[in-house]
Formats: sequence, structure tokens, C-alpha cells
Amino acid sequence: MPLQSTLSGRKPSSVQAESTQWDGKTFEQLRRECLQKGVLFEDPDFPAVDSSLFFSQSVPVQIQWKRPKEICQNPKFIVGGADRTDICQGQLGDCWLLAAIASLTLKKDAMARVVPPDQDFDQNYAGIFHFQFWQHNKWLDVVVDDRLPTVRDRLIMLHSASNDEFWSALLEKAYAKLHGSYESLKGGSTMEAMEDFTGGVGEVYETKSAPNDLFSIMKKALDRGSMMGCSIDITSSAESEAKTSTGLVKGHAYSITGLEELRFRGQTVKLIRVRNPWGQVEWNGAWSDNSREWDYVDRADKDRILQNSLEDGEFWMEFEDFKRNYDKVEICNMTPDALDDDTKRQWAVNVFEGNWIRGSTAGGCRNYIDTFWTNPQFRLQLEDADDDDDVCSVVIALMQKNRRKLRKEGLDLETIGFAVYEAPDDESQVEKDFFRYHPSKARSRTYINMREVSERFTLPPGKYLLVPTTFQPHHEADFLIRIFSEKKADAVEMGSNVDADLPDPPMPSPPEEETDEERGLRRLFDQLAGDDKAISARELQQMLNGVLSRRKEIQFEGLSLSTCHSIINLMDVDNTGMIEFQEFKVFWEKMKKWIMLFLAFDTDRSGKMSSYELRSALKAAGMQLNNQLLQLVGLRFADDEYNIDFDDYLTCIVRLENMFRVFQAMDKYKRGQVKMNIMQFLMLSMNV
Repeated sequence: MPLQSTLSGRKPSSVQAESTQWDGKTFEQLRRECLQKGVLFEDPDFPAVDSSLFFSQSVPVQIQWKRPKEICQNPKFIVGGADRTDICQGQLGDCWLLAAIASLTLKKDAMARVVPPDQDFDQNYAGIFHFQFWQHNKWLDVVVDDRLPTVRDRLIMLHSASNDEFWSALLEKAYAKLHGSYESLKGGSTMEAMEDFTGGVGEVYETKSAPNDLFSIMKKALDRGSMMGCSIDITSSAESEAKTSTGLVKGHAYSITGLEELRFRGQTVKLIRVRNPWGQVEWNGAWSDNSREWDYVDRADKDRILQNSLEDGEFWMEFEDFKRNYDKVEICNMTPDALDDDTKRQWAVNVFEGNWIRGSTAGGCRNYIDTFWTNPQFRLQLEDADDDDDVCSVVIALMQKNRRKLRKEGLDLETIGFAVYEAPDDESQVEKDFFRYHPSKARSRTYINMREVSERFTLPPGKYLLVPTTFQPHHEADFLIRIFSEKKADAVEMGSNVDADLPDPPMPSPPEEETDEERGLRRLFDQLAGDDKAISARELQQMLNGVLSRRKEIQFEGLSLSTCHSIINLMDVDNTGMIEFQEFKVFWEKMKKWIMLFLAFDTDRSGKMSSYELRSALKAAGMQLNNQLLQLVGLRFADDEYNIDFDDYLTCIVRLENMFRVFQAMDKYKRGQVKMNIMQFLMLSMNV
């Protein structure tokens, strides 16, 4: 089932990371086993072979995998604390990852989580190290052996400026293992790795077109412990890391470490503190360390604000100067489980997992109105406005899962986005006509082939409907959706109930009261039945195909024997494996209703209905399935064009009714209480 969780404030250490090894063994268990046996660890899940490096090409040079003790005499895990000088790019195009690691070194608590300090090359060394990453709402503990790719005894991937320090090289190897290979790390965004290091959700703002309350957004983010960075765009590679006349560096990643408001000459001034990871080269304009503006500030405020801003690469700017000089601000909002208890503010977070499956829940964007409504839907209830405001701040982040790992299978990122609507009161899946006549209240700025699409909105309190989609229909992917709100908000997946409203069928009429249609059916039935006055599945097939072939509005090639077996299973109340005419009459009344339902969705009279309409057809027949059950049914019965013919439609609806009636007869069928039993039963009854 799609997973939902709501996060509350917890210490990072309270969230246990899961082992990723095939046998489930933890880092401690594996290290202890190696020490007891006197051997160095060799990772069977990520071996020292060419396929761990590349999946689409052969290794271009002769590579040797070597352990640090084979590269230098006295290797160290970390020398003098982890900092940005430990991160030098190798032969791989993963500078996005390196920039994120550099920012990680500035956040000591997050660094200690990703790079656990309980490991080195001295005591308890066994050739095994471990790192922790956030993936799709879980923290994972990834172990690696310390065999690293080298050419002539030099590391060819990420490495430290110090030849005897190896934490950064091993971190890159663990991240490559998580995604299947080193090559899988080619190309990406810094925010992607930042999220994997923190479990946070990213936002990017262009300062020249940012919202008017950008300062407030950034101040609240800092209060929540968010990680923030900024940069100046370059127009050519020649401008990369070029120094401006004001002391700033183009194409360079800066960190944002503080925001303040203070009184200056009778007015309130907004200031921002920026840090150059180089530890030098600072802004030399207004409000820089030795500028005259500080002479007009209250002494206590000046001492408080400047106490940590010396010639260390950290400096203050007026916020308007900041927006004029910098082009981009990146915010990695931290989830509550990644924060300390003393963090001033915390997001409330709702998390859902789901998937788009062709033929049932991969409806595409609003351009494809006939299938758009079949996408997974989530209802969000915003009750309490932000502090000192009458609207609710919400960040919605839609992430597609595992796409980097799937590259070696020829799959890449899907183009994704989402839309937000005012929600109707009904808690079931909202259908097509609603979207035809109601515009969205908010949406992602664009559909784009990135791992995550996130947007910040301010919405009045109320009920909202969130629809995440791929751009085109029939495109499959797994997704994670996170909803961050300033105040606690309720969220639920729409159409998640498994339910049925199947009244007992009316008693069949006695022979003397039969209609002309029923008397005609009796004559056919008697011709096929033997002395026991009952017919088998094969005789039922012969009878129904004969009757239905006369109805010109139904285009089909005949009912299969399997379908007729399912009908007998539904109608055979005395368990003889055959049905009598009174049982057949009850079935025929059902059949006529199911035929009318099918024709309502077979609009072109082709003898087929779209599998995306199955939810509506089943609802009209009194049955409601959740997304996962619909996906199973769609995969079982839909053809390559996402259509279901009449025979498969009838098999599906008969088996589902039989399933629900079995649960009712067992007196176990309660709303929402037997979903897993229904799932297992359905998989058996549908042969999926």
C-alpha cells in the first residue's frame, strides 16, 4: 500500500538507519566477523570490478583497486577535521556531489550522521567503512570495503588534497554503491545530494524574481536549521571563480549563515551573513567588516553581530545588495527528524509513497483530461494559518524514486509535476468532470525531468486536492511526495478505501410469472441441461455466446471458458459445480446491468473500454478498489493499448463480486479492516 507518515520532532540519533546489505547484516556485525576471522572485508554487493565503475562503457585505462594502506604508509580517515579542502574532483563528472559534500562539512551535526566517526585505520580496522544516506523517507546505512580505483597508485575519483586522508573518497564510493555504479553519479544537482545527506527538501529562488517576502522565508528557514547556499551565475567557463571588484566570486558556492534586522539611522535595515568556504576573499561593500555603517549601530548590537565575522571568509551585506549581486538562493529545508531539539522552528511534514502504473494510475498531466483524474490523489486540510498571518505556508515536493539506479536499464528521469485544487467534500477519488470544470489553485511552475520538483505556496485555510503526475500518460515511475507546512496539517490519500455495496439479489420469479425473455432463456437452458436440470461451465459458455451474439451493440468474440467458470463460482450456491435455471435467472439480471455499464464506457462500440475507466465502472457496480488493487487488475486484464474487452471485463467484475461476497459470508468484511486479506485473495482470484 502507498505509505503515509507524519513526522514530529525527534532527535536525529533516534531514527535508526536500515542496513542495505543483501543478508541484512549491520556494519558492526560485519566488522566483528572480519576481526574474528582476521580478514579484510570484501563487499559482495559492490565488488572491485569494472561494472562497479561503468555500465555503458568499458574502463578506458588499466585500473587497480587498492586499499589505502597499499597507497600510503599511514592512512587516516579524517585529518584535522573534515572541511572543503578534503574534496578534490576526480575523473567523474559529479561536481554537484562535491559541492554538496563541501556544504555538508559546514553542518557538523549532519556531517556526523552521514560520516559516522566510529571508524578509522587504526583500532578495529577491518577494511570496512559505513555511511548513512536518506533515501525515500528512510535512512540507510551503506557499508563499503576500502578498495578504491587507482591508476599508478593515485586515486582517480574524488580524493582529499592530503594524500593520507580517505573519508571523502570512501563517501563517494558508498554513494556510488547506493546508486549502482560510479557512472550513475554523472550529472545532477547539488540539492539532490544535499537532500540525501539531510532528508530535507530543496527550494531554489532566483533573487531577481524572488517573492517579496524572501527575507522572511530565509529567516524562518535558518531558524528551522535549514541549510542555505547562494551563488552568482556565469555566462561562460572563463568567468568561473572570477573575482568581482566588490570581492565576490562568480560561479562559486557560498553558504548563508545568518539574517538580522537592526536599527540604522532611524530605520530598520535587513542584513544577511554570507560565508565563502575558501575562508578568505570577502565582500568589500556596505556593511562589510570594516565599513563605516557599523559606526552608526548600537554598540551592543555591533558586538553581538560582528563577534564571529573576522577575516575568515564570513561577512555581512545589506539584503538588497545581496539580491543585486547574487543570482540564486538554494534552501534545503530540514525535516523534524534531522533537527536538534533546540531548533527554534520545525516543519510539520506529511509523507506519501505511490506509483504511476500504465493502464490504471499513470494518467498524465491536465492536457490529457480523459485520464488525468486517474492519477493518485491526496487531500490536504490546512486549518491553522501561520503565526502573524492569515494564510498557510506549504512546501510541496514530488520526488521520483530510483531513477539514477535505473539508468543502466535504459530508464532515465521522467518529466513530472503536480497541481493543487480546492477539494470537494467527497472523500472518494475525484472524477473527470471535476477537473473539466475546476481550474487549479496552485501548481508546479513547470513539468521537468528532475528527480524532485518542489514549490512553496501560501494558501488560505481550507481543503485542497493534490494530484502528482508524469507529463505524458502511460509512463511508469514510483514517487514520494512530501508536504511541509508551518502548522500541523491533515493529509490522506483519496480513494484508499476497499469497499463494496452489494445488496442481496432479489428472489427469482416463479415459473408461472416469468417474462417472455425468461421463458425464452428457459427453453435454451433446458436444451442444454441434462436430467439434473443444471448446466456446466462449458454449457453455460455455449448458452451465453448464443444469446449475446444476437445483441449487435456488443462487439466481442465470445466468452471464454474461464469466465464461465468464474460465473458458476459466483452463482453456484449449493456447490455442485453447475447452476440451475433459478440461479441463472439471478445471474442474468446482474448480467444485464453489467452489459449496460460496459456499453456506457465503450463509447465507440469497439467492444473495448479504457482500463483507466475501470474505477468508474466498478464504482457504478457497487465496488471500490484502492490504487494498488486497481493497478493489479489493470496489469492482469488490460491489453497493450490499455483497453479491456468485454470478456475480460466480465471476468473481472464477476471475480471481484465473488471475492467481496466471500468476505461478507465469512463475517470478516469490515470497512478498511481487511485490506491485506482482500489483496491476497484478489491476487489469487485474478491469477496475478
